[in-house]
Amino acid sequence: MAEPFAGGADVRVREVLHGAEWASWDERVVADDGTVLVTVKADGTPMVFPPHPVPHPWGHLEAWTGTTVLKLRRDGDWYSLWRFFDASRPLSWYVNFETPVVRTADGVDVNDLQLDIVIAPDGAWRWKDVQDLAPSLASGRITHEELLATLAAAAEVADLLDNGERWWSAWDDWVPQA
Repeated sequence: MAEPFAGGADVRVREVLHGAEWASWDERVVADDGTVLVTVKADGTPMVFPPHPVPHPWGHLEAWTGTTVLKLRRDGDWYSLWRFFDASRPLSWYVNFETPVVRTADGVDVNDLQLDIVIAPDGAWRWKDVQDLAPSLASGRITHEELLATLAAAAEVADLLDNGERWWSAWDDWVPQA
C-alpha cells in the first residue's frame, strides 16, 4: 500500500506515452486510503502538452472545459472510474481504461488505452471508442500486451456491471463543492 496523499492536496497527473510525458494537469485529492485515490479535475483546469512524437488528441486545448470530473484510481486496476458533473449535477459514470496508476512523489502517472464505457444514470452502459483499438495497436500507440490487459479488464468491468457490482458506488452521492 502506498503512502496516501493528503485530502485537499493537489497532485500532478501525467499521461506517459512511450516513456515520455504526453500531457499533464493538476487534480485535487478528495480522499486517499493508499489503495484508492479519489481526485477531482475541475472545469477550467489548465493542461500542458509537452513536445512529443505522437500528437495528443487534446493537444489543441489549453484547459479542461465543460465538466468537473471525480476520478477513482485503484492500485493495480487497468481502468479508472470517472464521474462527470455539469456544475454540481451528476451526468454519468465513465470507465476509462488505462495503465495501472503509478504513484510518484507529487502525483500519478497513467496512460489512456483508448477503450471506455459510459454508464448512464439509470445504470445502462455502452462501449465507447472500440473502433480506436485496432488503429492504436497498428500505430504503436498501445502495445499488444496493453491491448490484452485492456480487453481482460474490459471483460471484468462488463461482468461487474452486468451483475450490479460497483465497488465505486460509495461515491454515487458525492457532488463537487461550490
